[in-house]
Amino acid sequence: MRENEMLEKDEIFSKVLRAGRRTYFFDVRSTKADDYYITITESKKFTEEDGSFHFKKHKIYLYKEDFAAFKEILDEMTTFVLENKGEEVISERHQKDFKKEFATDEEPTSENATKSSYTDIDFDDI
Repeated sequence: MRENEMLEKDEIFSKVLRAGRRTYFFDVRSTKADDYYITITESKKFTEEDGSFHFKKHKIYLYKEDFAAFKEILDEMTTFVLENKGEEVISERHQKDFKKEFATDEEPTSENATKSSYTDIDFDDI
């Protein structure tokens, strides 16, 4: 049997959650004994300075005997977070009204910086 055919047989049911640079894959798979288990894969995209990119993946295997305890703890943890912090995202990278702070146009003082060695040119001068 070819590898692709084996993978198709192995994957029973799948869902994907795209979340910015992260993607979560939820897959029901089959064991050799024809029982089911779940894999949860986080794939995160990293972009290099040259524009190329790569993905880092982390996978969790969740077997039926652990479903009830896993679900109970996951429910407890998500409930705790939502009750204590609400649903609004408070990370500065994800705030709707987040404005990146830039350095001011003030002349640097001798205490915190030396005078720049570049020429100040307006865009209109070019």
